[in-house]
Amino acid sequence: MREINLMPQTNFLVKAAKQGDVIALNQLVKQWQKRIYNFAYKYFGDYDMAMDVTQKTFISMSKNLNGLKDESRFKPWLYRIASNYCHEEVRRQKKRWVLPFMKVSSKDDQQEISNTLSNHRSENPEKELGNKELKSLLKKALSTLPEEQRMVVIMKEYEGLKIREIAEAMEISENTVKSRLYYALGSLKKVLDQWNITKETVHYEI
Repeated sequence: MREINLMPQTNFLVKAAKQGDVIALNQLVKQWQKRIYNFAYKYFGDYDMAMDVTQKTFISMSKNLNGLKDESRFKPWLYRIASNYCHEEVRRQKKRWVLPFMKVSSKDDQQEISNTLSNHRSENPEKELGNKELKSLLKKALSTLPEEQRMVVIMKEYEGLKIREIAEAMEISENTVKSRLYYALGSLKKVLDQWNITKETVHYEI
């Protein structure tokens, strides 16, 4: 017997949840929780901070869902909530003089990069795909970007949001999104080139 996919579309779930359907609300959380967590984790590179932002995002979603007039705008609306909490967490950490992002500034960082690359130069690039050390380096490269540029790159390249959706989520113009994305990708390429990380040495995502 063929399994029938009974999962309703997001718009239907949003509409039902706004009418007080707890099951629909829980289903929304289930469908989007992993994506929001992944978004926050790529932004911070920290499990606890990503979990905290994810929890706050869905608490806020539950409280404010009735204020969403157009169900079709749920996706950018949800990412706007998450991005606002990311910004809030950055400001909070800065006040505590704690930098949540990994910076490539110390000799130890540079040595780690050098060791990782030298250990894999002789390997087939296909074997390098998914390598944890290289993924760590890519995360460090992403963390060198200014906050606003990093947010745009994650939304576009990792989360698959459209330019229009990013603009709506961040409450900026589409031209601003394109500009930030252009400069961000250019900066990332320079950093990766400095570390000798190219498409020929590793299949990086950006």
